[in-house]
Amino acid sequence: MANLKSSKKDIRRSEKRRDRNAKKKSSIRTFAKNILKSVKAGKKEDAVKFYNEYASLLDKAAKAKIIHKKAADRGKSRISVKIASIKS
Repeated sequence: MANLKSSKKDIRRSEKRRDRNAKKKSSIRTFAKNILKSVKAGKKEDAVKFYNEYASLLDKAAKAKIIHKKAADRGKSRISVKIASIKS
């Protein structure tokens, strides 16, 4: 347990950051799930719409160092391959 005032404040800040980062990661996973549902249903327009927001969220998370830049690139690449596989 922290004794110093600054240490206690640092713990509070870390908890806030952890919660904020968890929410951002969760929204990224939700968009990925929505894209995969659209791909499975064969709705290319919906998948592309979700993908644009998904890519933006990944880039923002990578910029804020919530996730690694290469992890963001890998995620965008894998999802775009699945969207491209939709026959329309």
